Amino acid sequence: MATDLSFVQYLCDQLQGAGPISYRKMFGEYALYCGSKVVALVCDNQLFIKPTPGGRAVLGTSAEAPPYPGAKPYFLIQDQIEDREWMTQLLRVTASELPEPKPKKPRKPAKK
Repeated sequence: MATDLSFVQYLCDQLQGAGPISYRKMFGEYALYCGSKVVALVCDNQLFIKPTPGGRAVLGTSAEAPPYPGAKPYFLIQDQIEDREWMTQLLRVTASELPEPKPKKPRKPAKK
């Protein structure tokens, strides 16, 4: 089952307090960004937050599951999606602990 765009937009609205939130369609599902960092995946209308030590401290005991077959486990957020303040805190902590993305190498011009 694919993720509904309206669900992704709802999540982005819930998380606006964490910083500049955006999304990008990837592999039929969605990646959520906080600034330039991928902080979460949305797959099958479920929110998966990248695991970090700070995120684990905010979550306490949490469910973990792979967002897609063969993936490493992420934090699976279910009941707390409605809690905007809590979600914002979790995303801020997670984004602060993730490294900046590596700069992309410039493309070489095509040979004629």
